[in-house]
Amino acid sequence: MKLLAWALRLRLPGLTAGRAPACERLGPRSSAGLWLPRWASVWAFRSKYGPSASGRIMRPDDANVAGNVHGGTILKMIEEAGVIISTRHCNSQNGERCVAVLARVERTDFLSPMCIGEVAHVSAEITYTSKHSVEVQVHVMSENILTGTKKLTNKATLWYVPLSLKNVDKVLEVPPVVYSRQEQEEEGRRRYEAQKLERMETKWRNGDIVQPGLNPEPNTVSYSQSSLIHLVGPSDCTLHGFVHGGVTMKLMDEVAGIVAARHCKTNIVTASVDAINFHDKIRKEMAVPNPQSSLLCHHHLGAHDLHEQ
Repeated sequence: MKLLAWALRLRLPGLTAGRAPACERLGPRSSAGLWLPRWASVWAFRSKYGPSASGRIMRPDDANVAGNVHGGTILKMIEEAGVIISTRHCNSQNGERCVAVLARVERTDFLSPMCIGEVAHVSAEITYTSKHSVEVQVHVMSENILTGTKKLTNKATLWYVPLSLKNVDKVLEVPPVVYSRQEQEEEGRRRYEAQKLERMETKWRNGDIVQPGLNPEPNTVSYSQSSLIHLVGPSDCTLHGFVHGGVTMKLMDEVAGIVAARHCKTNIVTASVDAINFHDKIRKEMAVPNPQSSLLCHHHLGAHDLHEQ
């Protein structure tokens, strides 16, 4: 009773008298059949659905023993924000329903560590669209809710493509966006051509994994190599039964963290993530190998086979 009264004073969703049922306040239903949160309803800017934002408090299971939030946790939040805004945009016109999936991470910078108890504010904005892909830029701010201090912790650029709900191997066309300046479209086209070229160049190099040696010497590549195997469950997957890109990135960050800690023999945090390409789908109930990783953090994990047509 005391807990209920406290919640009522704070006017928490679903506990305040006279409020609509929770399912009615969550916002419109997504094309994948999920209720999207109301914060994903966004202002009209460049597309029917402009910038979106979300936030949640960081808890002990989000962080390492030193209290710093895992890079994989941040990466997963970034990817989820991109999925929401991309899926909304790609379904903004009448036509075949689709869901946006992660095709490439251009770059992610970790500018400042985030700690337990801080609130992570994630904002995403569509900055360019090609015929079959969407560029999303994401910013993450941390807020100390005791002092009100905020700081920018992460910046990321990601590319998504819309897959048909009827056939997840079919890539659909993306509705165009309206740019406030002509230069924005030209700059976006240059970024698109550059990432497309690099994706094709690196596709055939992703299998170059250094095999571990026997009884390696300390501080060598073989000495720091590590492996993780993760059995994919329903909570890791979309409604189509393949793994979320954010889950894949979280696994990659975990094994990279093990490698770095093994080499440095101290607490480590993620500093940046260079380009990640997603080439193939990982299906539900598959054992996902996160291959032996060296200090260079070479990864070969795919989620989607996504190519421009």
